[in-house]
Amino acid sequence: MYRWCTDEVEPHDRFDYWREVRSKGLFGVTAELKRERRADFYGEFSLRQLGGAGLVELKASHYTVERSTTDIAYAPSDSICVYQQLGSGGWFGGMRGSDFSIANGSFATSHTDLPYRTVPLGNGGFHLRILKIPVSSIPAQDKRMRELSARTFNDPSLAPLLGACFADLGEAAAADDGANGAQGSLAQASLAQASLVQALAHLALIERGIVRPGSRLGQAALRTARLSQARRLIARHLQDPNLAPAMVADLLGVSLRHLHMLFEAAEKSFSQTVTDQRLKQSRRLMREAPERLIADIATACGFESLATYYRVFNAAYGMAPGDFRAQGSEGH
Repeated sequence: MYRWCTDEVEPHDRFDYWREVRSKGLFGVTAELKRERRADFYGEFSLRQLGGAGLVELKASHYTVERSTTDIAYAPSDSICVYQQLGSGGWFGGMRGSDFSIANGSFATSHTDLPYRTVPLGNGGFHLRILKIPVSSIPAQDKRMRELSARTFNDPSLAPLLGACFADLGEAAAADDGANGAQGSLAQASLAQASLVQALAHLALIERGIVRPGSRLGQAALRTARLSQARRLIARHLQDPNLAPAMVADLLGVSLRHLHMLFEAAEKSFSQTVTDQRLKQSRRLMREAPERLIADIATACGFESLATYYRVFNAAYGMAPGDFRAQGSEGH
């Protein structure tokens, strides 16, 4: 991962460096800010290569960004971008009158080589994630991909799936960081990243009418995204002792049979996923609240009894919860 922050530059040079080296040189855009406001400018970003795509997270104080025809000619990209707006929201528009506002947590899509302008709403500045997916890496080759002017993601049934994949992509990256060079773990993380990137690309193309939901690529993207969302629904309802496949299928908006099919193709079954997430949550709680009773933690994580919790924990980790707590969090 590559990280950079304006704190690395003298205050009077920060915006000029951001504009010329980072904005124009790295992202191929033109940054604009009134001279009298430049002394207070702050910006930071991270750039990570994941599954054949580039994931950027950017935070910066208020300024205006434009990708003009001159910028595009200087630094062509030929990629599909999926933007996740964070913070206070922003205004986003192309040069064809297709302006729109995008709220915190919402998504937008575009092709990189079409002109646009964007500016934060209010005084909160920029905070957004951008996934840049090269068109050449997307199996669904269609010339219409290069005609995607910037537009907010409007399909209410697809937006939660997009959000789940985006969140899982960040977690897959964290798993990559924590793999410590183990080849099996690195390979597994790499496959997970590539699958999520392709799902995000095809979800965006489904929303824009380029990929049919019932096509092979569309179905594969929906399966990956629904599995991501199902796991997140499980995590959200861990404390509920009635957590069951029927409950998650209903929340996901699919049949019980379809939910079981999603998990049949996954590394872990539904019940294994629930147990694994409950155990991991219990470990986190023991680290974060060492004074909390283990019985209370077991209940908070949805285990039906303390005896069940001890049995499952010991089977998974080869020790009792109390022994895990006594060892402390180092190395675990």
